[in-house]
Amino acid sequence: MSEPTVGVLLSRVRVEEKLLLEELERRGVATKIIDDRELVLRLETKPDLGVDVVLERCIQHSRALYALAVLETWGIPTVNTYEVADICGNKLLTTMRLIRDGIPSPRTRLAFTPESALAAVEELGYPAVLKPLVGSWGRLISRVNDRDAAESILEHKDVLGTYMHSIYYVQEYVAKPGRDIRAFVVGDECIAAIYRSSDHWITNTARGARATKCEVTPALAELCVRAAKAVGGGVVAVDVLEAPEGLLVNEVNYTMEFRNSIDATGVNIPGKVVDHALSVAKKRL
Repeated sequence: MSEPTVGVLLSRVRVEEKLLLEELERRGVATKIIDDRELVLRLETKPDLGVDVVLERCIQHSRALYALAVLETWGIPTVNTYEVADICGNKLLTTMRLIRDGIPSPRTRLAFTPESALAAVEELGYPAVLKPLVGSWGRLISRVNDRDAAESILEHKDVLGTYMHSIYYVQEYVAKPGRDIRAFVVGDECIAAIYRSSDHWITNTARGARATKCEVTPALAELCVRAAKAVGGGVVAVDVLEAPEGLLVNEVNYTMEFRNSIDATGVNIPGKVVDHALSVAKKRL
C-alpha cells in the first residue's frame, strides 16, 4: 500500500494550520497546500489534485462548505465531510440533530418575524439569547435582559434585512459558573477538554477567555461523542454548558481551533487530527 498524500485546504496559515503542517512534516507525510484564495474548481471534470484526502481548514464557512461539496461529488475523501460542515455551520441544523438524537441542549425557539420572535423570547423568559444562524467567535450574539432590549435588537435585525437576519433563533440563557467546556472529539474518542473562563458571559477564547484543563469524565466523553456522531462525526469541538440540571451541548464546531488547548491539556491535538486524516485516506487506498 502506498503512503497517502494529504491536501490541506486553507485560507491562510494561522497557528493551527502551522501546527498541523509541522506535524505532517515531522512524520514525513507528503503534503499539498491548497489555498482557497487561489482555487478554481472546474466543475465539469474531476481533476487530479494529487491527494488522497483533503483536510479542510478554511476560515470562511461558505468557502469550506462549497469546496467540500465539490470535492465530495468528485469522490475525494475530506475531513470534515460536507454534511458535517453544513450541519455544524448552521446553529438550527445542529440543534435539530441534537434534539433528534436525544442529546440535552438549551431550550430553543425559531421564529420568522420580529413579533413572533418577541413572543418566543417572552415565552423562554428573560434573560434570553439571540443568535445568528451562521457565525463564529461569539459575534452578533446578544443577551436580552428585558422587553426593551429585545424590541431594540429585533428591530435592528429586521432593518438589516439580510436572509440570515430574517430568521430568529432564540435560546434560553443558561447561567454558567463563569465558564463553559470545550471538548475535542476525533473519530470515536473525546481526546481532551478545556474550561473556558471569563468575566464576560461569552466565553470564547477568541474573545479573551482563559483556557484551563477540564478532566474528561466518562459522562462528558459519552455526551460529546454522541454529539459528534449526531452531526456526522469526524473532527469537531463540542461546546458544553454546566447547567443546574446537568450538562447541555450548546454548539458543535467543525473547523475547530485548538491553539490555546494543547498546553492546557497536554494532548497533542494536531497529532490526533493528522492520525484521523491518515486513517480516512488509507480507507481509499
